[in-house]
Amino acid sequence: MIHLTWKQADTIKQVKCIHTNAAKYLVHNALTEGQVYDVKNETEEFYFVVDNKGEISGFYKTYFQEI
Repeated sequence: MIHLTWKQADTIKQVKCIHTNAAKYLVHNALTEGQVYDVKNETEEFYFVVDNKGEISGFYKTYFQEI
């Protein structure tokens, strides 16, 4: 249950949202294009960031650009 402590964990890096055009999901409700987000955890396919609601959410890396 390590995901419960991600919110208090150190930020790994920051990424900038480059688009919110999702085929299946409502990404525009949780991310804002052009905004910088703190990455709390990362896998091969996903970034786990603090989203606009202040919660940790996982998103495909294709929505972001590393800064």
